[in-house]
Amino acid sequence: MTRKSDELRNREQRERQQRLRDADRKARRPNRDDVARTALFMIVSAMAARKAEAELDELQDRVVALLVKQGFDERASDAVFDELAAKYRTGEWPFRRKLHLGEADGDELEN
Repeated sequence: MTRKSDELRNREQRERQQRLRDADRKARRPNRDDVARTALFMIVSAMAARKAEAELDELQDRVVALLVKQGFDERASDAVFDELAAKYRTGEWPFRRKLHLGEADGDELEN
């Protein structure tokens, strides 16, 4: 049996991934980034509401350390976390509505 060309394998992989993304969208299934973003928002806004600055600093240190371990720049990682924390501290829902998901029953978002 002959081996598929890299171009053909890559095209088939792109098509397979697109079908999966389309199916997830149709099923209104969140991806890992949606879940992670929402979880980080909940954690940061709860810590801010409790004025738990030391805990938030510790969380940031641990997250940044793991990002650095993956190869990310430490200063850039700290800056991104700071920006997100500043945005999430208010406790107000900072995310845009995902219009491709359409209307849902009980569409009001609660945080």
